[in-house]
Amino acid sequence: MSEKKYLAKIIAKDSSGLQVISACCSEAKTKIEDIKFLKKNKIFLLLIERLNKEKDKKEKIKSICKFEFVDNVRSKNINQSNKNSILVLLAIDLFKVGKNYEITLLFQNNAFITLSTEVLEVTLEDQNKLND
Repeated sequence: MSEKKYLAKIIAKDSSGLQVISACCSEAKTKIEDIKFLKKNKIFLLLIERLNKEKDKKEKIKSICKFEFVDNVRSKNINQSNKNSILVLLAIDLFKVGKNYEITLLFQNNAFITLSTEVLEVTLEDQNKLND
């Protein structure tokens, strides 16, 4: 019998769920060109290459982190003109600001992206495993 390989899908609708996604995504790498904000759809997409922290820390997985209901996106210390520049995600934090949430994606070198949203809905979905 062959062992079935399942790809993870984690949906966060509260701060503890977002902490799980943050832990899975810590040390993940992304290129500037793989970060998209679909303003009309209020969706922010982050294509990442992460280590499989759930099972085998050496296994690399390509995943999509999708943030829904995003009203506004701000970035700091990120040169958006260099599309091939690689960012390393350290953590995802959540702050409550009045009735809204601010989700902060913290990268190495004091770079960050802040998402403003009224509803917290984040999905981390694995796409495929990568071979070195």
